[in-house]
Amino acid sequence: QVQLVESGGGLVQPGESLRLSCAASGSIFRLYVMGWYRQAPGKQRELVADIGSGGSTYYADSVKGRFTISRDNAKNAVYLQMNSLNPEDTAVYYCNARHSIDRRSYWGQGTQVTVSA
Repeated sequence: QVQLVESGGGLVQPGESLRLSCAASGSIFRLYVMGWYRQAPGKQRELVADIGSGGSTYYADSVKGRFTISRDNAKNAVYLQMNSLNPEDTAVYYCNARHSIDRRSYWGQGTQVTVSA
């Protein structure tokens, strides 16, 4: 069992930055692929970025070059640095942990990111 708690969301203007954090507890963090998903109103939840225990990363095309995912295995934490935010990035952002072997998946409660002038 893994517990995930996100923080760092908020309201920003277009072009500004935010850094999301996700603190994990309850299991061996390094065994999990950590990801950030987002869900905008009326849309399906989508994968934004993920990172393996060794640091390999994936980014959705819509965020490449603007967002950076990182993890600190010693702190059981994963981060999402979001730069050059635009209104299309407005969504609830969820932290996800997926076990690298049995693929069990856990979700945080979500944090709201709103980009508006």
